[in-house]
Amino acid sequence: MNEATVIELGRAALFVVLKVASPVMLAGLIVGLTIALFQALTTIQEITLTFVPKIFVIFLSVIVFLPFMTTTLIEFARQLYDRIGSLG
Repeated sequence: MNEATVIELGRAALFVVLKVASPVMLAGLIVGLTIALFQALTTIQEITLTFVPKIFVIFLSVIVFLPFMTTTLIEFARQLYDRIGSLG
C-alpha cells in the first residue's frame, strides 16, 4: 500500500462522513436559522427556545435519513473489503 492509496482512502472516508452527516446537519442549520430569525423579529430572547425544536428536528431527520446513511456506509465498507480482498 503506497501513499497515494492511503490518501485516496482518506479522501473517500471524509467524503462518506460528509455525505452521511450533511442531511442531519442541514436540518439543524435550517431550524436554527429559522428560530434565530423568529427571535430577532419578535425580540424574544429565550435561549432554551432553540434547543427543543432543534432536538426534535434532528431526531426526526435521523429517522428519515437513516436508510440513506446506512446504505452509504455499507457501500463504503463493501468497497473497502473488496480493496482488502484484492491486496491478498
